Amino acid sequence: MVQQGTVHGLTTVGSGSYRPDDVHFLLRSVEIDVTDVLEKERLIQTRQKHYSEMISLEHAPDPVHQDLFERALAQNGTRMAGDVLALAQALDRQCNGPEIVLVSFVRAGLPLGVLLRRALRDLGREAHHYGISIVRDRGIDRTALEAIIQAHGAQAIVFVDGWTGKGAISGEISRSLAGDARFPEQPRLVVLADPCGRAWLAASAEDWVIPSGILGATVSGLVSRSIWPADGGLHGCVVYDHLQPFDMTQAFIEQVDGLRRQLTDACAVEPWTVAQRLALQAAAGQAIDGLAARFEVNNPNRIKPGIAEATRAVMRRVPDHVLVRDIRDSDVQLLLHLTEQAGVPVEQAGAALGPYRAATIIRSLG
Repeated sequence: MVQQGTVHGLTTVGSGSYRPDDVHFLLRSVEIDVTDVLEKERLIQTRQKHYSEMISLEHAPDPVHQDLFERALAQNGTRMAGDVLALAQALDRQCNGPEIVLVSFVRAGLPLGVLLRRALRDLGREAHHYGISIVRDRGIDRTALEAIIQAHGAQAIVFVDGWTGKGAISGEISRSLAGDARFPEQPRLVVLADPCGRAWLAASAEDWVIPSGILGATVSGLVSRSIWPADGGLHGCVVYDHLQPFDMTQAFIEQVDGLRRQLTDACAVEPWTVAQRLALQAAAGQAIDGLAARFEVNNPNRIKPGIAEATRAVMRRVPDHVLVRDIRDSDVQLLLHLTEQAGVPVEQAGAALGPYRAATIIRSLG
């Protein structure tokens, strides 16, 4: 059973199924009726409800899904460990204050934030870690962020997410903090993979299968994605106690953290230069524009580029088409398994995907 806690005077879901010293969630537990996936998609596209006002039931991964997660962890766990070390070393160089405050976005940022905090502590840095909500088109949870600022100030805050797709969350951070002199003009967003060049610091620009991106709540502390608060205050989440028998949260963290501890050094990474950033943004934008034109998509939210986003869209949305760069690519095998289950057509698109190795087009229901 996930226990509630209190952080900076706010009643929260505590640390979920993470260790109490790994993260503090600034989210409150809410009860909300589940919405069928097809109905949820219809309500989103007809603008009757925002996606953050609804949630569908999250099921345990089936045996094939779980096996593909295990294979991805075996295949890419060491890479993730090396990237965590590289990012921690870069943060150690870039952040001069007495402490570093990691603010991870629920849910994709959580595993990276936990691993970064541990790596920073091993480098001798004082590091704190919080999980908060950010909602596309509505912004960051200001109640949560202000509580963190009250405790630590804004100067030491670094935002953490798992990866970028089109850069929607990066844009949402910038909009949320625009005009706030406590933060730099370009917010410090750290990710593992940044194929669209929208993060401040990334381990690489490559689109690859990040193991924690394959599962949902069972690798993210047994919490749902965040839910917009109708009455204001802290954003909410659903605690998925029914998934406790399948929870991989701690096992995943311990395995990747153990691999990181075996490494003595990692490839140095630095924030993107302006030239690097513009080149990545141009390549990603060209690929997305090409998909939009081909599939006659007017709403960019219906295009989900990148392996992690494409996979999650098949699990949580109503997909119409899935494209992969190479159908033999080991990194897209879970995506192919899910499309086969859902009866979604898959196309090998090659270089048309630009920097991405996969993309999902959401079906139009408007």
